[in-house]
Amino acid sequence: MPAPRAPSHPADATAQPLDTRYQVETPEGIDLVLRPAGLLPRALAYTIDLAIRGAVMLLLFVALALLGQFGFGLGLILMFLLNWWYMVLFEVLNQGRSPGKQVMGLRVIHDDGTPIGWSASLVRNLLRFVDLLPFAYTLGILSCLMHPSFKRLGDIAAGSLVVYRDEKAQRPELPEAEPERAPFPLSLADQRALLGFAERQASLSQARRTELAAILAEPLAVPPEQAQARINGIARGLLGSNAP
Repeated sequence: MPAPRAPSHPADATAQPLDTRYQVETPEGIDLVLRPAGLLPRALAYTIDLAIRGAVMLLLFVALALLGQFGFGLGLILMFLLNWWYMVLFEVLNQGRSPGKQVMGLRVIHDDGTPIGWSASLVRNLLRFVDLLPFAYTLGILSCLMHPSFKRLGDIAAGSLVVYRDEKAQRPELPEAEPERAPFPLSLADQRALLGFAERQASLSQARRTELAAILAEPLAVPPEQAQARINGIARGLLGSNAP
């Protein structure tokens, strides 16, 4: 697999605008553009996860306090497991998202864009103690600020990357209309134009919709006031009866 193409260095600033996007190429030759998450959203996500772990541990110790010394020892074991496996389990089993990352719209992946695996997640989380040095995540913060993809030391060692989770774009709904066939053959550009009008007309004023639809009234062989409904019907026909 080709090596990921990191964002441009400052020396390239004259050739390309400054950009924090991270681009990788799949074996099929498809370019994936990822958006690395900066220090602030990552810090907020970690704070949320820290608060959740703190609340869980508090409840555990309150409940286990009833068991005396045995409960205290069991609580220490559970605290160790929670601290070291909380992130790993969520990242591997929940598509790279801990609860904090999910709230902030982030996820962790491999440098090549593939989902994070057990070994990489273990490495990046076990090395948090290095990022914490000498105190309060000093090394981790400096690494994030200096790295072009905002990686802390654990991410560099694990070959991982924290990115924004892009939601799939939802296609706009078409207006209700009876599917129709166009009265003449439509080129691909014509089809796109008709679909674009039908999908975007909700964001246009009534006067603008009427004006645009009237342009096609003559080729569609309908009065101008009926052109909009005819376009909506043809758009429905282009997408089929199951169109949203």
